[in-house]
Amino acid sequence: MTDIMVEVSGLTRRFDVSSPWLNRLLQREPRRILTAVDDVSFSIARGSTYALVGESGSGKSTIAKLVLGLLKPTAGQVLVDGSDLSATATAASDALRRRVQMIFQDPYASLNPRWRVGDIISEPIEVFGLEPDAGARARRVAELLDQVGLAASDATKFPHQFSGGQRQRIGIARALASRPEFIVCDEPTSALDVSVQAQVLNLMRDLQSELGLTYLFISHDLSVVRYMADQVGVLYLGRLVETATRDALFEAPCHPYTRMLLDAAPRIDGFGREHQTDGGEIPDPINPPSGCHYHPRCALATERCRVEVPAVSNLEGRQVVCHEATQILSGSVDL
Repeated sequence: MTDIMVEVSGLTRRFDVSSPWLNRLLQREPRRILTAVDDVSFSIARGSTYALVGESGSGKSTIAKLVLGLLKPTAGQVLVDGSDLSATATAASDALRRRVQMIFQDPYASLNPRWRVGDIISEPIEVFGLEPDAGARARRVAELLDQVGLAASDATKFPHQFSGGQRQRIGIARALASRPEFIVCDEPTSALDVSVQAQVLNLMRDLQSELGLTYLFISHDLSVVRYMADQVGVLYLGRLVETATRDALFEAPCHPYTRMLLDAAPRIDGFGREHQTDGGEIPDPINPPSGCHYHPRCALATERCRVEVPAVSNLEGRQVVCHEATQILSGSVDL
């Protein structure tokens, strides 16, 4: 039986973005509710990588904050090793938080520019009481810097003295400082050059193999996802529309939105290739379309799609939320 470390069930998050009460009263405006995450469920096996992909505004970063306990869900729950991080703080939840860390998207904004690198990395060690004295913490910092490909002498420097790739390595070292088991990676390489991206991704894979880490990997770059992920979830307007293993999803995508993302991704052999876009943009999450949210952009949309929310279909080990999923998988319809 697969050892599940993270279990997300019915996760929903709504934000009240209404004008102040008096403005609404005077202008007779209704309350405005933005649904950022809508009934999302998935699980992550221990030691594996689950990737979330989708356009900007699809809810990826909101899910990351919900999983970390930085936001409380409107409905549903997130269990990490059977415990809810958003629950009231207890000794058990504090111990669990040590095992959950995050690698941020911007490798400079996530580091305190006034602190030396050694202080940045040693802060989690001190906060969680992992090393008894300053000398032990300094040795641990040196070990972490070496682990991510930097020198122990870098501990005395400030973040501005490093390149973008080096700063991201510092961020990874800080994430590893508390000896975590689960790391949320929020587009950790999107701000880096392509060659540096490859180095950082290789480092993350090596660390996962060496330390047995579990990743929730968030990205809009499908080439990165294909390299890193074991399982992939495709998000559209806060809903998971397709979930499959990496190989199954890239070889035979079943949802029209997934196919659109793959078709739009850059390819080495793509010079001169004609790309047919879906001719639309992601709708307003405050006033989403009825039925299937993707129907205004979908070439296969029918009247049923406009009025009925598709059920989850389990097809050959994958989950697809589309009325035409069976026909797409069988090849009886052409996108």
